[in-house]
Amino acid sequence: MKKPLWTTILTLIVFLVILVPSVSADTDYTVQPGDSIAKIARQFGIDYWTLAAANGLEEPYIIQVGQVLIIPGEVAQAAPVSSATEPATTAVPAAPPPEPGANSAPAPAAAAVPGTYMVQAGDSVFKIAKQFGTNHLVLIDLNDLEEPYVLSIGQVLKVPGAPAVSAQPPQAAAEVAAPAVQPAAAPPPAAAAPPPAVAVAPIRAGDFAFGGQTQSFANRELMKEIGMNWVKFQHKWSPGDSPDAVAGRIADAHNSGFKVLLSIPGATTYPGPGGIDYASYVEFLRGVAALGPDAIEVWNEMNIDFEWPAGEIDPTSYVSNMLAPAYNAIKAANPNVLVVGGALAPTGFDNSTNAWSDSRYLAGMAAAGAARYMDCIGAHHNAGATAPSATSGHPGGAHYSWYFKPTLDLYYNSFGGATKVCFTELGYVSPDGFPGISPQFGWAAENSVAEHAQWLAEAVRLAQSSGKARMAIVFNVDFTNYDPSGDPQAGYAIVRPDGGCPACDAFGRQ
Repeated sequence: MKKPLWTTILTLIVFLVILVPSVSADTDYTVQPGDSIAKIARQFGIDYWTLAAANGLEEPYIIQVGQVLIIPGEVAQAAPVSSATEPATTAVPAAPPPEPGANSAPAPAAAAVPGTYMVQAGDSVFKIAKQFGTNHLVLIDLNDLEEPYVLSIGQVLKVPGAPAVSAQPPQAAAEVAAPAVQPAAAPPPAAAAPPPAVAVAPIRAGDFAFGGQTQSFANRELMKEIGMNWVKFQHKWSPGDSPDAVAGRIADAHNSGFKVLLSIPGATTYPGPGGIDYASYVEFLRGVAALGPDAIEVWNEMNIDFEWPAGEIDPTSYVSNMLAPAYNAIKAANPNVLVVGGALAPTGFDNSTNAWSDSRYLAGMAAAGAARYMDCIGAHHNAGATAPSATSGHPGGAHYSWYFKPTLDLYYNSFGGATKVCFTELGYVSPDGFPGISPQFGWAAENSVAEHAQWLAEAVRLAQSSGKARMAIVFNVDFTNYDPSGDPQAGYAIVRPDGGCPACDAFGRQ
């Protein structure tokens, strides 16, 4: 007897219902404030590298609030969206990494999957992250560490790029060899992996470097009176420039008893796509180093499109294409030259195209191994309207960039204390003696000349006593251009329009 057709159809439906749950579609997840790639992975009970591979993410795995991530289909139902849910314990095979682009350097397969590392005496989260070429934030998330990130000798951590080792007592752990090569973050399509840093003796911090940026160097005796022994000049480079363009300035500074810092950004503002000739720039720095300056700052504010091509702003590109080859070229020409990583524009604005916040860019530099290619990290603090010791009360708000001490701490801690901070622009603006100030600088409208003087002196002393900074260059000594509807450069000058210098007294003029 034949079964009715409806019975056959019903049997088929039941069979499909049983099978379908074993194959589930991908799920979308919208990034929330406080999320990280590791946190979201734990939330869904999967490995962070599986989630990263599914979304084409590379170290340092930066994600943005509102970004939509794909949760791989076979594991998307492992945990609900609520962050309070315990992650599933079922092991899920890692998805294969995405195929590298034609111009990108493939990362070693082992770098994606974490091994383990046993904490040794003297270790810190930042030191271990640097050792294995990863971001300290990834390490913190992967191991559920909480501030102040205290580690114990013999503690076993999950570390991307580390070999899998069994837990051993601290004495035996010393026999486990750490990787000799620190893998760098995979560069963008246009960036090759940075070359190895040349072997040179590190430049010792020595005495704290104190100086000023000057327009004409006409006030060199005044600079000496307040204890400055460094002078900063800026040369805006263009392809085809000869290093001889700065030879006179170097000689003049040395003949006057000053050490000289040369800041060398590009001459083109808002450069177009591919608008930086890296090879020509590096060769220029090589030639400049041979002339004997005491320090060279490698570019300037490369986290904004005023200085770097829009859409190409990327710390890995900066390290791979510019900082690393420049460091090697400079040290090969003159190992005594201090190499300063380019100071970033202090900003919280971040759309990944026209600007990166300096905090995110610093994390990217650290992940790309920048500490190996600079003697200090440059920093700018020029938007203060409170005493340097203050951490609140600025008319502009609570963002760290308005305040001196939080800015110093951010730049120092971004490299785990391995690299000190060089303030290549440290200044406070006062409109006193000038016809008003631009609305763009409205936060400084109430800054008096007396405060300008007091805060400058206090900031330099704080930098010197902190143990976190090795240089403070005052911006500026004697600029004369003042635009009440634009850039108030002369408002930063310690030599005021009437020729007086209240800051000189605050510094302790001799």
